[in-house]
Amino acid sequence: MDAYILIITLLSIVIVILVVSWFKWHAFISLTIASLFLAIFTGMSWDKIVKAYETGVGGVLGHLVGILALGTILGKMLSESGAGLQIANYFVKIFGEKKLPWAMFASGFIIGIPVFFEVGILILLPLVISIQQATKKNLLLISLPAIAGLSIVHGLVPPHPGAVAAIGIYDANLGRVLLYSLFIAIPAGIIGGPLYAKFISTRVTPSGESGLIQVDESQSKKLPGVGISFLSILMAVILMVLGTFAPFIELPENGVKFLEFIGSPLIALLISCFAAFYFLGFRQGIGRNQIKKFVDECILPVGSIILIIGAGGGFKQVLIDSGVGETIGNMAENLSLSPLVLAFLIAGLIRIATGSATVALTTAAGIVSPIIANMTGVNLELLVIVTGAGSLMFSHVNDAGFWMVKEYLGLSIKEAFKTWTVLETILSFVAFIGAFVLDIFI
Repeated sequence: MDAYILIITLLSIVIVILVVSWFKWHAFISLTIASLFLAIFTGMSWDKIVKAYETGVGGVLGHLVGILALGTILGKMLSESGAGLQIANYFVKIFGEKKLPWAMFASGFIIGIPVFFEVGILILLPLVISIQQATKKNLLLISLPAIAGLSIVHGLVPPHPGAVAAIGIYDANLGRVLLYSLFIAIPAGIIGGPLYAKFISTRVTPSGESGLIQVDESQSKKLPGVGISFLSILMAVILMVLGTFAPFIELPENGVKFLEFIGSPLIALLISCFAAFYFLGFRQGIGRNQIKKFVDECILPVGSIILIIGAGGGFKQVLIDSGVGETIGNMAENLSLSPLVLAFLIAGLIRIATGSATVALTTAAGIVSPIIANMTGVNLELLVIVTGAGSLMFSHVNDAGFWMVKEYLGLSIKEAFKTWTVLETILSFVAFIGAFVLDIFI
């Protein structure tokens, strides 16, 4: 019976992979079909299938919808106001020309905290191209560190959607995930960014022209101040960290509860958005109608991510209610396979097959969550991080990020594999090793 359940579970994962990569269906549909397939063939009662799926969707999205929307709005304000570009300019000025790779990594890392990977690329690469044309250095030496900074934060650090979804699925502590992920992401990003860029830039030179239009220099006078730009980007992170440490601060009980309230991701991002509306909007001469337009433009694409994450939650609940999680958990215990290794491998396989870090993270978390339900001593926060690390590995032709980087840097497909694919894999494995080392000490 256990073997049958395992085969059905594997087939349901294959359905997700094939339907996304072969039939080109949306991941939401493929995850929903896989959930129904799993429920029916594991013998769940007909009257419980839809309820289990809906419970799973609601459980994941209940705390996530607002965070996703507000994070996207904040990223849009940073992009449109030029705050992201101002941060990048500041780091370039501070580090100087000789340490440009480090400047670009710092820029990518900081800018990547509140914005999606694709938005960060659009903020940073105009600056990268301008610097390259001024210094005549290899484009990869300047661009890869910035991309590494964006990517590692996107994969591991909340409030990015994949990480927040995994936190909800595993029931991990967001504040601790934030602290651990920053601790792990920085060395991983340095190895995959400035250090790897220095190595590969002596061996590969982009064979084509960048597909990116240069930034309009006339915009430089309109950029917000450096202090305001930093504050806008880091405010949400500061509030969330403050909320995490609130119980350890000597304050009246109401004071602690208030700090925890403003440090919750939803409220922290809401406060940050209103600060951005004022400092990056009204004070920059951007009117109410334009801000509303920005909000409308960035909210629409969020729908797709919400659907994917919701369907991943539904899949997770079917795994639990059908008894699959318990069965796989027993087998994993018999094999003595660490949950951290299991989560990393499952996320990696789904990432390779589907090309989507978000699908890989959400699906893997849904598979592993019921497995660890009856286990003791599992660090849930590090489980979130290793699942995120697995979702980064081996990006190739089925990943939109692969083509985005290829076209913007003027790379051939072979050059994109040597640079972007290897960079992502370095980030993945170094972050995984970092989590394992951290697990020894906490």
